[in-house]
Amino acid sequence: MNVAVLGTGKIIPEAVSAMQSSGKFRVANIWGRPHSRDKAAALAERFGVEKFTCDPEDIAADPTIDFVYVGLVNSVHHEYAKKFLDAGKNVIVEKPFTTSAQEARDLIDTALSKRLYLFEAVTNLHLPNFFAIGDALPKIGSVKMVLCNYSQYSSRYDAYRDEHIVAPAFDPKTFGGALTDINVYNLNLVVALFGLPKKISYAANFGWNGIDTSGTVTMEYDGFIAQCTGAKDSGSPCFFSVQGDRGYILSTTPPNELTEFELAVRGEPVKKFSLNQFDHRMVHEFVAFAEIFERGDYAAVERGLKTSLDVMTVLDAAK
Repeated sequence: MNVAVLGTGKIIPEAVSAMQSSGKFRVANIWGRPHSRDKAAALAERFGVEKFTCDPEDIAADPTIDFVYVGLVNSVHHEYAKKFLDAGKNVIVEKPFTTSAQEARDLIDTALSKRLYLFEAVTNLHLPNFFAIGDALPKIGSVKMVLCNYSQYSSRYDAYRDEHIVAPAFDPKTFGGALTDINVYNLNLVVALFGLPKKISYAANFGWNGIDTSGTVTMEYDGFIAQCTGAKDSGSPCFFSVQGDRGYILSTTPPNELTEFELAVRGEPVKKFSLNQFDHRMVHEFVAFAEIFERGDYAAVERGLKTSLDVMTVLDAAK
């Protein structure tokens, strides 16, 4: 399948490489803004992509393009996804899906009305280890606590703090911040496994321009509490854990990768799982999107979009 890639930022080389490694997608065009024309050209040359453009109409009007991947700053995800859905293209949107549940609903309604395939690229929800965690949940009994920590000192934090250089990840205008850039992986895990909570709160540390540089989301469910911590201003070992009254599930790898996890049931030996098939975390999601499209599994599209909308609902409440 032919895909056009929108963007020239840090995520794009990883995404293009993962698409090509999937064996499912052929990257046919890379779009960049006029000021990023040289970056688009360099990316096209680096990855052997035939075309690059600064005109989105080149992609919208190209009948050979099956999918458009939106890898732009968070604040314009809705704008560009809507543009290409309106043009009849299937769309993959990098996380976070949009900047609000209202924007998410607009994209979802547009895709459903046209029977187009719309996906949010959230790596951990397509990993074999994630599905195995879901299968293992009944074995640990009644869930009591869910704890997540994805804290990674940002390579851009020193420049932000000391020189007031604002990259998109630290810019409120582009919907940056620890909540949407890094903690969103934790939120996706919890919401995909347990659905919407009944109560949501967010306690955060804020930088000089009002952006949240770290923080913890607390979500209250019937019978248990989930706490999700994300930080870009400090680092620590990452983990994802679910505690039940008969055991626990624990991954001590970054929540966006879930490289391995262990299942401990009281009275039984601890079992360790390492089921992911590809070295790079993003390959799994692109394989999943392609296979859903190939088999015409629109119910899977709708399930994914429900999770995307639910996560945006949580983000709305936490902001």
